[in-house]
Amino acid sequence: EVRLVESGGGLVQPGGSLRLSCVVSGLTFGANYMSWARQAPGKGLEWVSYIDHIGSNTYYVESVKGRFTISRDNARNTVYLQMNNLKPEDTGLYYCGNDWSADFNRPPNFNSGHWGQGTQVTVSP
Repeated sequence: EVRLVESGGGLVQPGGSLRLSCVVSGLTFGANYMSWARQAPGKGLEWVSYIDHIGSNTYYVESVKGRFTISRDNARNTVYLQMNNLKPEDTGLYYCGNDWSADFNRPPNFNSGHWGQGTQVTVSP
């Protein structure tokens, strides 16, 4: 059984930081690109970032460039998302998955690949 378990979300003030983690089991982690996506209240799922299978290349949507950093530890089957200088518009449920799209050309889809249950990030004064 493939499992992805996110953690690290919470309530933070604007300008604050959070580090999300996603522990993966049931698949060959080191062979998979991994991604983070998010869903804001009342909106659709959108890409945030993805990382290649060995962590050499990382990709970000424009709205998080310079603020978020994706990384992975293949020895721990874990992918991370360091989020700095958080803004209210970053509020949402954050999901990790092994689905990805080159240049973010298509929207993320829960029916494609495997996804976790999500962790809530709320940015509010």
